[in-house]
Amino acid sequence: MAENKQTSKFETSNVVLVSVTHMLHDIYSSFLAPLRPLLIEKFGIGLALASVWDIIMRIPWFLNPLIGIIAEKTAARYFVIVTPAITAISMSLLGVAPSFTIVSILLFVMGISGAFFHVPSPVMIKRLSGRFTGRGMSFFMFGGEMARTLGPLIITAAVSVWGLEGTWKLIPFGLVASFILFLKLRKIEISSDFHKRAGEKPAYMSTLRSYLPFFLILIGITLFRAIMKSGLTAFLPTYFYIEKGESLWFANSALAVFQLAGAVGTILAGSISDKLGRKTTLLIISILSPILMFLFINSSGYLSFGFLLLLGVFVFAPGPVLMALVQDVSQKLPVFMNSIYMTISFVSSAISVFFAGVLGDWIGLDKTYLISSFLALGAIPFVLLLKKRKD
Repeated sequence: MAENKQTSKFETSNVVLVSVTHMLHDIYSSFLAPLRPLLIEKFGIGLALASVWDIIMRIPWFLNPLIGIIAEKTAARYFVIVTPAITAISMSLLGVAPSFTIVSILLFVMGISGAFFHVPSPVMIKRLSGRFTGRGMSFFMFGGEMARTLGPLIITAAVSVWGLEGTWKLIPFGLVASFILFLKLRKIEISSDFHKRAGEKPAYMSTLRSYLPFFLILIGITLFRAIMKSGLTAFLPTYFYIEKGESLWFANSALAVFQLAGAVGTILAGSISDKLGRKTTLLIISILSPILMFLFINSSGYLSFGFLLLLGVFVFAPGPVLMALVQDVSQKLPVFMNSIYMTISFVSSAISVFFAGVLGDWIGLDKTYLISSFLALGAIPFVLLLKKRKD
């Protein structure tokens, strides 16, 4: 079998294909936030208990390192192909779920599917992006953010047409998507060739130990920003629908616009980081994001909406930059290295959503968002600890 060697060429068509795959998968995985207000009413629960769903959904991400090891040894492209169908089935059944427990089970299944999708796919992007890793990650993350823009609109339209109990009718679209992906992606290799060399075995633990200081810095950056990002993505519809008394359409449209702004941020940030450097780009983002969050909370009307748009750009911008940063240092076992980063990212997100939910019940989402803007400043010292990339 011929090896899939990385060149300096940016394979635009294949990068776009994998990015569209990301979008298809994440359209379904984004259904929880817009459905949460309806599920809260249906089951008569509070924000804290409703935020437990986010933790359950992300529990499988603790298995990311194991998934990374499996992906290094197998044809991991099939993970990317199959998971959109699994995610579509589990998330489309949320509306008909009869209890809190069944919703939790469906989200746990989706979490497993999501983990098996997100661990290998960025490495596929790296191999298709040549030396333009930041640009490739921007395309990839743009697909994900567009999904979270379209997802709330799609599920809200489905509920409007079919009712909450009719969301299962979205399942066939996910099944067709996986079939198309099988036809298009089955020949694109992902797994690393490094460990296949004669006499060389993959050294997972020694690799992890050698990059531990790097990952500790990423933990600091991610944790301090997490409550701001996760609090907005998880509770923005709830914030407008329950606390502000807006309609469900307005609440979910606000989330869609916020995510659309985030898509703009992701498509720009990776390419900018290719030119300015990862560290400089992250530093600018880390300084401006908390300021915009503070301005959003302390404004109203169209001005508030304007700050929300800008906030979306800067809240999501670190995604492709951090993923590119991980791939920059991943000379060996790139899928395994990405699995460690994805574990950090999603576990931080789950913890922060629960924290935001508890605070939201206690002091309200307004004050919770205000606190998150101050906490986000804590990411700045960790960004300063990053080493600049040497080309």
